[in-house]
Amino acid sequence: MRPPPPPLLLLAALAAAAARPGCPLARGPAGECHGPWAAHSATCVDMQLRTCSDVAYNQTTFPTLLEHRSREAVESSSEYILLSVLHHLLEGQCNPDLRLLGCAVLAPRCEGGRVRRPCRHVCEGLRTACRPAFDAIDMAWPYFLDCGRYFASVEEGCHDPLEKLRVEPEVKLIGNIHGNEVAGREMLIYLAQYLCSEYLLGSPRIQRLLNTTRIHLLPSMNPDGYEVAAAEGAGYNRWTSGRQNAQNLDLNRNFPDLTSEYYRLAESRSVRGDHIPIPQHYWWGKVAPETKAIMKWMRTTPFVLSASLHGGDLVVSYPFDFSKHPQEEKMFSPTPDEKMFKLLARAYADVHPMMMDRSENRCGGNFLKRGSIINGADWYSFTGGMSDFNYLHSNCFEITVELGCVKFPPEEALYTIWQHNKEPLLNFVEMVHRGIKGVVMDKFGKPVKNARILVKGIRHDITTAPDGDYWRLLPSGSHIVIAQAPGYSKVIKKVTIPARMKRAGRVDFILQPLGTGPKKLLLGLRRNGSGPRDPPGGASPYGEPEEPGWEPLGGQRQPSAGGSKPWWWSYFTSLSQHKPRWLLKY
Repeated sequence: MRPPPPPLLLLAALAAAAARPGCPLARGPAGECHGPWAAHSATCVDMQLRTCSDVAYNQTTFPTLLEHRSREAVESSSEYILLSVLHHLLEGQCNPDLRLLGCAVLAPRCEGGRVRRPCRHVCEGLRTACRPAFDAIDMAWPYFLDCGRYFASVEEGCHDPLEKLRVEPEVKLIGNIHGNEVAGREMLIYLAQYLCSEYLLGSPRIQRLLNTTRIHLLPSMNPDGYEVAAAEGAGYNRWTSGRQNAQNLDLNRNFPDLTSEYYRLAESRSVRGDHIPIPQHYWWGKVAPETKAIMKWMRTTPFVLSASLHGGDLVVSYPFDFSKHPQEEKMFSPTPDEKMFKLLARAYADVHPMMMDRSENRCGGNFLKRGSIINGADWYSFTGGMSDFNYLHSNCFEITVELGCVKFPPEEALYTIWQHNKEPLLNFVEMVHRGIKGVVMDKFGKPVKNARILVKGIRHDITTAPDGDYWRLLPSGSHIVIAQAPGYSKVIKKVTIPARMKRAGRVDFILQPLGTGPKKLLLGLRRNGSGPRDPPGGASPYGEPEEPGWEPLGGQRQPSAGGSKPWWWSYFTSLSQHKPRWLLKY
């Protein structure tokens, strides 16, 4: 048989090169070819990189995908330094997601002598979501996060570097929304110290909690009001001094009134009252910077559970705070999740020694017959509250905790207040693990964001995060759960939550695409509840118009002009060589 002609030899060589998994076509800044790849054998070693210590795997290998041949080489690289400061550069945006994604390249996952590359679809999703944050600080997208170069497909056996985040629910605790109600501010500082010290001391309960939960603490939402109250000090007689912020706004009356819109929508049985967008006219009024900051925080973090700590009484209240009949100052006004909200409130009150004190003449004794919990509107009705906004605008369930009848207690009383609230705070945070959690994916294993999770009998849906994960707080019992998204067939499952189950059950959904014909697609969109309710292009994740003058975080940074280096370049001046010029846009 004659040898093939030269052109065919060239084609055969190219085909063989393309079939080899060792070297991608794209090359790094210095022109080197990067490896190893999944098909290569590797020696697995323990992960010892501090910036990557919280990845979902325990072993990596050298050389890395960027040809770093030792831990020291990785730690001295500009890529590693970038990951260590990325949180500060982007002012918290897209982190820890981007850091974990970068770690999957700098310290690839090694299992059984094989390297597993991170998933390409995860990289593509983060690149789409996070590129505006890089543009805002005039930074190029890092070359080592090139989704086509260092990442693999699901079919190639990739791993999800954000897997750990998908099983960790987010909880926020907020204190001092009213500047003169200071006990909550101090309780959250005590809590932070306690969690850190007990974790280091090896407490099984605290280690389990922190290893499975992301806890966000905001001790003071109203520092300006606190300064006014603190100037008078503990024991002053004026009940409202320092309650408002510097603009003289009550922050717990400054959120959009979505409860009125909910009551209007509830009259139509075909419309579900959740994820209600902020009306345009809200921005015409006076919106406090603190309120804006909380709303932006909620947009970027898929919170599941929240508590706002107040003072002036001793009780736990839960939504709705606004009466379903506005003329009624006190009227029981439950949410569709009334049963779950009562469980959350009792999780706090039932382990609080003073709330369980049977003395009617004590602080909060007038709530004794109610078990020291109450529906907010049944106590007193008001609009613009933070708890109602959380429930109607996002997936988050928030309660309000009144810590005591003295709004500004003396310093010597703080430790006793902490002892009373330590167990209630821990017990409440642990409630985030009640119900079900999971991931909604398509048939290719890619996450489906903004899919709706419906529970039959509860007219309040939650939606999946950009990574396709969800958490649905539910009481014990049997539930019919439905997952649906535009363009997919809905999936129905029956789940049973045992009464004593203290961790969320895992319920994943795989959605099958509908037929691609226009009639079938339109029918699927209608069935899945999209259409007029979908946010318009350019709107925020929840569909509301942004307030006038809104900029993404980091938008106030001025981009570099001409040949000058951008402001963030100083982070890398310590590098004697290999400065990351690949981050410059010029």
